[in-house]
Amino acid sequence: MKRFENLEFDEFTESDVETITPIMKRAFDEDTRLHAGKSAGGPPGYDDGSFLRQWALHPESVAYRILKENAPIGAVIVWPKPTGENFLGCLFLDPSCQDQGLGLTAWRFVESEYPDAIRWGTETIATSRRNHYFYVNKCGFRIVRIEGKGDDAQYAMEKVMPR
Repeated sequence: MKRFENLEFDEFTESDVETITPIMKRAFDEDTRLHAGKSAGGPPGYDDGSFLRQWALHPESVAYRILKENAPIGAVIVWPKPTGENFLGCLFLDPSCQDQGLGLTAWRFVESEYPDAIRWGTETIATSRRNHYFYVNKCGFRIVRIEGKGDDAQYAMEKVMPR
């Protein structure tokens, strides 16, 4: 377990899928409710554990469950590359823990774990305006392209690390 500011980060394991999946479902459903006007929605498998099994447990990713006061509140999945061109695959927190600066703390933890990173990339859907604000205004990413149209579009973002 790694402590960073007021959070703990523990390596994600198969046994975490059952605990973290309901948190992921609440986080994505809340985002969908706020921005798309639907009661539920997220990437394939976000609500049954298959997303986490596929991506958090992937041999090329590094994933952590995020804890506050020893209670799980979310997860982060990153794809580090030997080139330093890393990718943030997923970062989510339970809705009860959002808007408290904890997402930014989680992002700063990720940056601290990869001090040699040259660039970070990530993507989010068009309707997730809160994600756009978070990544651009809080974390320092910039939107580099929009792929697709309408609500199904994906916003590709990058952050070039200062040297």
